[in-house]
Amino acid sequence: MPVTKSAKKALTVAHRRHEENLLQRAAFKRAVKDTKKAVDAGATNVAELFSKAQSVLDKAAKNNTIHPNKAARLKSRLAKKLTAAPVEAPKKVTKAKATTKKAAPKKAAAKKA
Repeated sequence: MPVTKSAKKALTVAHRRHEENLLQRAAFKRAVKDTKKAVDAGATNVAELFSKAQSVLDKAAKNNTIHPNKAARLKSRLAKKLTAAPVEAPKKVTKAKATTKKAAPKKAAAKKA
């Protein structure tokens, strides 16, 4: 146990940082796992999940939760998996063209005498 006041404060800071690191670590692991599952399942929102995973990994590396090289390695592997997966091109939805008809002339109201 810490004895001095500064050591006690350092211990509380270390505990707080440890908890923050655990949250960030869980977040990037979840993002990577979700992206991998989506690629394997052939989901349509893979690009969005990949972008989110890249963002979370970059934040974790920036805050020294993980080493920047580890973040780069994980992003590279995800990108490789993403490009290797057969992705179906989204089908274009064609709308039926609306025919433009001229409006029928309004009938003149019969005048009442």
